[in-house]
Amino acid sequence: MTIKASSLESKATAAQAKSFSLGDLIPKLVMAPTIVVTIICMYGYMIWTAVLSMTNSRMLPSYDFVGLSQYERLFNNDRWIVALTNLGIFGGLFIFTCLFLGVMLAIFLDQKIRNEGAIRTIYLYPMAISFIVTGTAWKWLLNPTNGLEKMMIDWGFESFTFDWLVNPDKVIYCLVIAAVWQASGFVMALFLAGLRGVDGDLIKAANLDGANIFTTYRRIILPSLKPVFFSAVVILSHIAIKSFDLVAALTNGGPGYSSDLPANFMYAHTFTRSQIGLGSASAMVMLGCVLAILIPYLYSELRGERHD
Repeated sequence: MTIKASSLESKATAAQAKSFSLGDLIPKLVMAPTIVVTIICMYGYMIWTAVLSMTNSRMLPSYDFVGLSQYERLFNNDRWIVALTNLGIFGGLFIFTCLFLGVMLAIFLDQKIRNEGAIRTIYLYPMAISFIVTGTAWKWLLNPTNGLEKMMIDWGFESFTFDWLVNPDKVIYCLVIAAVWQASGFVMALFLAGLRGVDGDLIKAANLDGANIFTTYRRIILPSLKPVFFSAVVILSHIAIKSFDLVAALTNGGPGYSSDLPANFMYAHTFTRSQIGLGSASAMVMLGCVLAILIPYLYSELRGERHD
């Protein structure tokens, strides 16, 4: 009987081990195709783009290496300098304005107002549509011929003008307006979630000390949301750097190339001007900008987990 029980026990243990091994194997098999595709189609093409940026590739890839001459050409290109300048203006105004509006809207909704759900949905709705739709809609609104300017003139304001969309010096601000309209609701949602997670005892203690609402938010609540601020800046910076579809739909880089951003420069030179090497160099510079934002963020997150 003892031998039989021992045999049955060993069979059960073997079956259990087989079951565990199969259970561990299935998730790996399911994830394997995704991992392979990600490695090849993302990291593989990043490496390939880095290689092409150091060649004299034009219409088709070529592997005649020219060192960093494509990067030298890139930073001697007036259109690239305009694109970088536009990125600085667009990115700075976009991030600052979205943060300001997002925080203000989140504080407004945090006051437990009536119909909060409906209002939150209205603010978040623009984020549900693509930048192509946003760009097309704002192109109609800002068009001097049949948009806001024409509407104001029809209402009797004959001297009203709003020609930013066709003004090379102001067209970049049209991109800022459209992008802020779409992304500020998303920032509001981030901060509203952060505000709802603040310890209520801190607020009660501030009220007992006689602090008004403005002081409570400025000195206690908002400083405790530094991780939310940092996350919002990282996300908005990423959106600004890779912005392509909004420019393509709203201005198409014009007038001339006065509203170009680096992503549009890269697309134009790689796919329409047959300068793959130059376009790849611009793509690597954009990747460097993204990494310059992500690496400090990842470092901060990992350091926080280590301390915890």
